[in-house]
Amino acid sequence: MRITKYGHACVRLEKHGRAIVIDPGVMTPEPDASAEVEAVLVTHEHFDHFDPDRLKALRADVYTCAGVARHLSGLGERVHVVHDGDRFRVAGFQLSVVGDKHHLSHPDVPAVDNVGFLVDEAVLHPGDALTTVRAPTLLLPGQAPWLTVPDMIDYLRRMAPHRAYAIHDGLLNEWGLRVLDDVLAMEAERAGTEIRRLRPGESVEV
Repeated sequence: MRITKYGHACVRLEKHGRAIVIDPGVMTPEPDASAEVEAVLVTHEHFDHFDPDRLKALRADVYTCAGVARHLSGLGERVHVVHDGDRFRVAGFQLSVVGDKHHLSHPDVPAVDNVGFLVDEAVLHPGDALTTVRAPTLLLPGQAPWLTVPDMIDYLRRMAPHRAYAIHDGLLNEWGLRVLDDVLAMEAERAGTEIRRLRPGESVEV
């Protein structure tokens, strides 16, 4: 499986000439992120993960939570609402849906729907949640208003993946990215495994 990271929290997954994309939001400017994909997976409705105009311009089916689906009524049968525990196949990938709510962002704002996706039992994109599901490869939220460094490290250690690639970094300037890279390097040395940030446009094979 080939994973390519695009703007912020978006990743494109390719296998045997077929492709899906997760969370091509407003903060994902690259058009090739969703080019010729057979399905778009959207974890939740926040703009950094969800761009309704982009989805309307595509022909691909959309798999997502109820909170996102309510904004996509015009797409009809292309939209598939999924829930924690669901399993489905698309574009040659086996998908398992994990989690149901976004991590707490504000004490006065209820958490929105959030579904993570475990791909081929191998790669986990949790969206904006710290859902604990065993996966060899973790796409780790690297920075967010709802996430502290200790919380990120605790999640990483609880998950204990074979490798972790940080995404969700679009709100950071160059100095913040340096801090994140340093934290990840410390954890990589401690765990003796690959833990680092994926740059926009960078691909890895897993």
